[in-house]
Amino acid sequence: MLKRIITAICAVIILLPILWFSDTLVFSAAVAIATLMCLFEMSRCMGLHKNIALTLPIYVAAAVFPFLQRILDYGYVAMIAFMAASLYTVYVFALVIWSHGKLSYKDACSSCLTSFYIILALNMVVYIRDFGENGKYLYFLIFIGAWITDIFAYFTGVFFGKHKLIEDVSPKKTIEGSIGGIVFCSIGYVVMGVIANFFGCNANFVFLAIGGIIMSVISQIGDLIMSVIKRHYGIKDYGKLFPGHGGMLDRIDSILAVSVALAALCMFSQITNIPLM
Repeated sequence: MLKRIITAICAVIILLPILWFSDTLVFSAAVAIATLMCLFEMSRCMGLHKNIALTLPIYVAAAVFPFLQRILDYGYVAMIAFMAASLYTVYVFALVIWSHGKLSYKDACSSCLTSFYIILALNMVVYIRDFGENGKYLYFLIFIGAWITDIFAYFTGVFFGKHKLIEDVSPKKTIEGSIGGIVFCSIGYVVMGVIANFFGCNANFVFLAIGGIIMSVISQIGDLIMSVIKRHYGIKDYGKLFPGHGGMLDRIDSILAVSVALAALCMFSQITNIPLM
């Protein structure tokens, strides 16, 4: 446990300067690097990291899109992303055809699905950061949703956990831990609303409390998604970057799911004119 705590503290120290410069291209660069690391870990997990023809185009997209998200209007970025994803899908199926059995249809589909998920999710972090004038507060909800849930689900599970959540996917997770993560995430969202109000926002506390519950559930689903993939490929961790935590994907698995869900919540807020903050 001590190793996990020390690693988490070091990670936060590294993250803080990046968050400080979140309104610059430094933030886009950090997201691009994180995306590349996640994609490499996933392709290595699948045994596809040496297939340059398959992975190189997706690495290029991972490096470019966080910057396009900042430079271009979101509508153009969405159109480019749709076209790129469509062309890459055709390209991957062409690789399957001409690989003479070296690249299976199953591996190609798995690679496409996970790559699109990782790139989309991490680009949503930039999208939320730039979402209106309060984006500089909203994007903190991604990390609160993922990490508060993770921390309090862990400690609640350690001290009160008796009933397994989904034992065949993640043996250590408990129902009590899951509930603890949900409760404290909702509280965390409300506290973030109080802090944002101090800086001139007008937080919708009911929306934040309910959103905290939803995001905590999504966070735990995101964690379980990556656990399912690890179990399928027979690995314990995606990497060894963070001692006690595993690789980049092990550390931000919940962030991927929360960022997508929170982006959808932001869009819902925009459509319905119900402000989050």
